[in-house]
Amino acid sequence: MQFAHTIDFAERETFFVEVVLPLSLAINYTYRVPFELNDRIAVGKRVVVQFGKHKIYTALVKSIGKQPPELYEAKYIIDVVDDFPVITEKQFQFWDWITSYYLANEGDVMAAALPTGLKLASETILVLRDELPTELTLTEKESLIIDVLHKQQRISIDNVIELLGQKTVYPIINSLIDKEVIYIAEEVIEKYKPLLKTFLKLNPFYKEEENLKELFSVLERAPKQLDALLAYLKLSKNDVFVSKQQILEESGSGQAAIKSLVDKTIFEQEKRQISRLGNAEDEFEVNFELSKAQQTAFTEIENEFKEKDVVLLHGVTASGKTQLYIKLIEKAIEEGGQVLFLLPEIALTTQIVHRIKRYFGDKIGVYHSKFNDNERVEIWSRVLNGTYKVVLGARSAVFLPFTDLKLIVVDEEHESSYKQHDPAPRYQARDASIVLAHLHNAKVVLGSATPSLESYYNAKTNKYGLVELNERFGGVELPLQQVVSIAEETKRKKMSSYFTSVLLDDMTTALENNEQIILFQNRRGYATILICATCGYAPKCVNCDVSLTFHKTSGKLHCHYCGYHQSSLNICPACGSVHIEQKGFGTERIEEELSLLFPDVSIARLDLDSTRTKNGMQQIIADFQDKKNQILIGTQMVAKGLDFDNVSLIG
Repeated sequence: MQFAHTIDFAERETFFVEVVLPLSLAINYTYRVPFELNDRIAVGKRVVVQFGKHKIYTALVKSIGKQPPELYEAKYIIDVVDDFPVITEKQFQFWDWITSYYLANEGDVMAAALPTGLKLASETILVLRDELPTELTLTEKESLIIDVLHKQQRISIDNVIELLGQKTVYPIINSLIDKEVIYIAEEVIEKYKPLLKTFLKLNPFYKEEENLKELFSVLERAPKQLDALLAYLKLSKNDVFVSKQQILEESGSGQAAIKSLVDKTIFEQEKRQISRLGNAEDEFEVNFELSKAQQTAFTEIENEFKEKDVVLLHGVTASGKTQLYIKLIEKAIEEGGQVLFLLPEIALTTQIVHRIKRYFGDKIGVYHSKFNDNERVEIWSRVLNGTYKVVLGARSAVFLPFTDLKLIVVDEEHESSYKQHDPAPRYQARDASIVLAHLHNAKVVLGSATPSLESYYNAKTNKYGLVELNERFGGVELPLQQVVSIAEETKRKKMSSYFTSVLLDDMTTALENNEQIILFQNRRGYATILICATCGYAPKCVNCDVSLTFHKTSGKLHCHYCGYHQSSLNICPACGSVHIEQKGFGTERIEEELSLLFPDVSIARLDLDSTRTKNGMQQIIADFQDKKNQILIGTQMVAKGLDFDNVSLIG
């Protein structure tokens, strides 16, 4: 396998390329290189090929040789898309391991790894942007495509081939994407709106002491505006911009006073997107010192790295693992390397993203499925050219084209979210990251307060290094935990529905104090099983042979393993009895019972059924953070590292 920007070939030699197509094929196809493209072909570049009678795809060149295929006549590649390779040699090695270990086809890996914009196909839909660049120079063929898009809004690549009467349209399409004239259609409607906050800063004109004094004398006739100005000056010691809300709270002046100051151009305002998930990042120090326990752990990690490539950091909740990660990342960057920081679910870990972005600034990129395709292509390019030194991402970030990877941090390494279930490749990102690090001669830190059994076993058997951090940062005490016996409560007849008297008393106290509550129930649905009281018949899944769960919202029985569902039962199909009983309870039942016990309290449910839409989960979390709901009931989704400052009780 050769990697180079161009390859020098002898005159009139015929070359054949093995390509990876974004299709689930067991064997890669071989294509012939036209002589005029010999000097442009290189491993890692994308080429346009015809596959089947009519379909055209963007494929990746994996190897170059002179041997034609034996069983079929090789078709010619149509065009070379790139000037430089978009895939590195180590990525192909990584893909080979994924295909072998997880029994996937290489096309599956390519489809999972590359952003859509890098694997254009004949069915890809192109859309004209609403706002076009002011200074725009188009070729004749580009203008022809734009004219058609003005008339019909969207067009497929097949239509472009037909329109121009040529198959080599991909360079033209790439040029239009680069010029920000068109984009690739995505059939997703963004329902989630980012939380915007207004920030104010003083007009630079009033930085001069004389001008400020004159302003004070002018505002003496408007005391509310003067109060707002004084509040800004008091709050702006550390930052030029101060949030509008802070000024209103500090000064006691109203919205009208702020509006007048903005209208008079005394204040300049700016809207910024902020995290809905807590405000712990506001307290995060950029220039921090490690505590004694953290410094000891940091030294131990460095010592372990001398002998082992993987270290498990077992630190209790709030022990300050993030600060340790930052120090390790800082060291890797000083050595000129890149860092991959894996998180189980980007949407639920906004705080750590903000902390690390605040520390490393423009050197950091964030990569996950919420970004549109154009943004993902841009991040891919910046990782490839080394602009981004640190990448924070969910599991798919392991496929990015790192050129000098020095460190991988896997936070919350025990999380099941690192496992890809469907579609193929069904990889485990934590395990894959260890192989990726080995290919790059990089180090791996696995961090968790509750390590997975396999990682802890590997650490205890000296396969991994083990570093423990057993005290919370700042000496903060762990929350009070109380175990209540349901059997004992039932015996004493203190149970109310499914709730113990202890939990109900604590919930009542919390609600009276305007505090919020989270309740965890590890079963979704309404009743975990329906059973005939006469003969004992219970409906089971036809595929999995497990009991079906009754969902009241759909009125059906569902299998939580394969997705099979059927209508609910009113009559037993075995004996004809109408005595069908519901056993067990899930989140739906908890929500219903709570609404009877606390009829005036707003309740939200966070489980797979209530988060079907793209941003359903974020919306429920955002509403809870904004105190629109007082009680949140959920499955394991509520245990994903969320931070709500008003929550005082978890049951």
